[in-house]
Amino acid sequence: MSAQIKSVVESLLQTYMEENGFELVEVEYVKEGSNWFLRVYVDKEGGIDIDDCGRISEFLSEKLDEDDPIPTAYFLEVSSPGAERPLKKVQDYYNAVGENVFVTTYEPINGLKEFEGTLLSFNEETVEIEIGKKKHTIPFNKVAGARLAIVF
Repeated sequence: MSAQIKSVVESLLQTYMEENGFELVEVEYVKEGSNWFLRVYVDKEGGIDIDDCGRISEFLSEKLDEDDPIPTAYFLEVSSPGAERPLKKVQDYYNAVGENVFVTTYEPINGLKEFEGTLLSFNEETVEIEIGKKKHTIPFNKVAGARLAIVF
């Protein structure tokens, strides 16, 4: 059900997002306690602001009311993915080259399952991260999750 709703929401937003220079980062449909939440994370060149989120929320709310693809009551939230934005799509990895990232793997690579450092390169087969002076090459199919990471 959740995957189907995510797909419908992505489809409803696709043209609107492209026409307005927005990027759909992620869609979540989750139950927390007794409530359902439809969360839409969006971004754009130069960053997203509250007015952008409001316009997207209004557009999506109207479309969801028309099509009514979600059978239960839910809360709609549209927001920025934040400073530690997840890397979900292949393009996200390319865009993050040179940035500090945090990557987890399904199994240990060189004895580690967590890597935080500079993303040196990405080529859809491997992710290369520099931690200190040491470079780590991680097979892309072993990556469980990745996000940008803030350096303190």
